Amino acid sequence: MEQRERSRRRWVVAVVVLVALLVGGGVLLWPEEKKAALSPPPQPSVSSSPAPSPSKVLPYPYFLPGTCFDHPQLSTVITKAEARPCEAEHDGEAIANVLLPEGLTDDAQIGRALREACKAPLAEWDKRQGGGGPYYGFPLGPYLQYYQQGMREATCTMTVSNRQGGRKLTGHLH
Repeated sequence: MEQRERSRRRWVVAVVVLVALLVGGGVLLWPEEKKAALSPPPQPSVSSSPAPSPSKVLPYPYFLPGTCFDHPQLSTVITKAEARPCEAEHDGEAIANVLLPEGLTDDAQIGRALREACKAPLAEWDKRQGGGGPYYGFPLGPYLQYYQQGMREATCTMTVSNRQGGRKLTGHLH
C-alpha cells in the first residue's frame, strides 16, 4: 500500500507541475494586448468667424484681417483688446495689416503714420459697406517703446463708433 501511496503522490506532483508549466507557459506566450491607436486629432471646425487668436504675439493689440474685437477705448467692460465672435456684438473688425515705416521718433509720428497707412484700406472698406455708417478708422499699433524694439506691425480696423459705449457691429463687414 505504501507503494501505491507513493505512486499516487508522484502522480499528483507530476500533474501539479504539468499544470504549473502550462499556466506559466501560457502567461509567457500569451500575446500582449494591443493598445488601441489614438484617434487622430479632430479637424478644426470651419466657422464664419476667424480664429480669435492673432498669428503674432505682440505686447499690443494686433489682429488678422477679418477678426472682430472689442477695445477698452470703445467698451466699458474690458481692460484690454480682445477678439470676439463676429456674429455677436463687437466694437470693430480688422480690415488690413500694415507695416510702419522706419525712422519714427515719437508716439505722435507713429499715430500719424498709422492713420496714413490705414487711409486706403479704410476708404476701400467704407465704399463696400453700402450704408449703415458712419464708419470710423481705429488703427491699432505699437507705442514708441515697442516700435524702438523693431515691432512695426499694425492693424487697420473699422468701427461704427469713435467713443466708449457707442454703437456696436453685429456681423462681419462687407
